[in-house]
Amino acid sequence: MRRPAVIQSNPLPRYWVAAVQAQTYAGLGNLPACQRALDMAEQVAGLHDKAPASGWLRFEGSRLDEERASCFVTLRRPDLAEPPLKKALGQATSARRRGSVLVDLATVGAQRGDVDQLVMNGAAAVDSARQTASVGYVGRKLGDLREHLVPYLADRHVRYLDSQIKGVITAYGSTQ
Repeated sequence: MRRPAVIQSNPLPRYWVAAVQAQTYAGLGNLPACQRALDMAEQVAGLHDKAPASGWLRFEGSRLDEERASCFVTLRRPDLAEPPLKKALGQATSARRRGSVLVDLATVGAQRGDVDQLVMNGAAAVDSARQTASVGYVGRKLGDLREHLVPYLADRHVRYLDSQIKGVITAYGSTQ
């Protein structure tokens, strides 16, 4: 099977597809395939000056740490998720990206049973969502975080976080 000319002349779409495949493999619970796809997507880093992001595809690799971490959160591998999340938090340039990373860090806390990490990062994510005043994506992620709060609802701080998440989702009209 021949590859389309656009992929032969510009490998960027192939690396973007690999990042999408990694998320799919994570959703299927396939860690080895997910890691292979992430490794393929990482190759975009070598293209920076050779093939600038243009047209419909704006994938240049700046969010690969977030992608990698998100896959590991989905796979319930907090040990693998936390290092790239911490790195991504330092790179997050917008309130939206910061909020997304903070939700994933809160989820890592829940997966580890670390209520302090869960509450601290969850509360910071709520603050980031409020800063955007257009909760959308972060609001959906916060809504997903709520299911991870359930085992810890006996803790008053977790209950308060849950009420704050509900408030943000309601106030800004995020659908969940």
